[in-house]
Amino acid sequence: MTALVHVMQQRQRQYKPRQYTERPNLLLQYSDEELYSRYHFRTQDVIYLCDVLRPRQRPTMRSHALTVEEQVLIALRFFASGSFFEVIADSIEVTKSTVGCVVHSVARALSSLLNEYMKFPENEEEISQNKKQFFSIAGMPNTIGVIDCTHIHIQAPHEREWEFVNRKERHSINVQLIGNADLQIINCVVRWPGSVHDSRILRECHIYHRFQQNTPDGILLGDSGYPLLCWLMTPFATVTSNSQQNFNYAHTSTRGTIERINGILKRRFACPNYLRVEPKEACNIICACIVLHNIAQKRRVPMEEDDIPLPEGLIEAPQPHQTDEPAGRAVRSAMVNLYFS
Repeated sequence: MTALVHVMQQRQRQYKPRQYTERPNLLLQYSDEELYSRYHFRTQDVIYLCDVLRPRQRPTMRSHALTVEEQVLIALRFFASGSFFEVIADSIEVTKSTVGCVVHSVARALSSLLNEYMKFPENEEEISQNKKQFFSIAGMPNTIGVIDCTHIHIQAPHEREWEFVNRKERHSINVQLIGNADLQIINCVVRWPGSVHDSRILRECHIYHRFQQNTPDGILLGDSGYPLLCWLMTPFATVTSNSQQNFNYAHTSTRGTIERINGILKRRFACPNYLRVEPKEACNIICACIVLHNIAQKRRVPMEEDDIPLPEGLIEAPQPHQTDEPAGRAVRSAMVNLYFS
């Protein structure tokens, strides 16, 4: 008994009070250019993000809690670099677990803002503006959006691992994006594993059911992985005339907008190139990056997108041609006769 008391006294004497390291104010430490090179946002943009997320911060009783500014910068560091949590933790003098908690917390807060910062054109003015901008690219008429899917690679999940293996034998989440001519994302579907085909994601999404019931005032452009519908135009699989060739050229040039959006998204935020998290958290991070992308586009955060090479593997291999609907063939033929003959 005496020995046990002696050991307990030794443990009490070895106790050291927790010491807190004074963290630097990164918004004051870095210039605007230095901040942008590390976080891909300028000082005023970071302040804007902090003001947006401040009401969503959970109250805490900790005496040395991270400020909203520190949490936003930690998350932006991860989104921009895709680095390991431990590397980020060492650079700003916090623990690895703290970085993980902050990244997931900020990602959830940003993903909750998805409907606020991602809107499909609804009124006549927005639809007309979209059509004019797309028409100015290559003369493709009546276009309100471009659609495509991109694979976000993730580590092998612990549950239902086989569902996430795509045709390139890598684990991924297949993300459907619809973009406009301003390089903003106006609709997304972020929940399907990599084994699911693009056309199935379309058939199961809200946009498909909405447009099938009420034909929109305009069309979307998609590749041959999608079916030809009265509101979704795909290129001719076999060209038999100059007018069809002209249509395919205008279609490809205009649809390239969604490839640019994918390229900018993955260049601005390196983390979607490979996420070392479970699918649920990966979806939150992807949605957060989409929100940040749209905020960056609206606030004109500088980025030389014309010089951005498409990430390796971004342009998917040709997919099997989907079944064309008669109504879709009729609409496409009318467009060819009116605009490309």
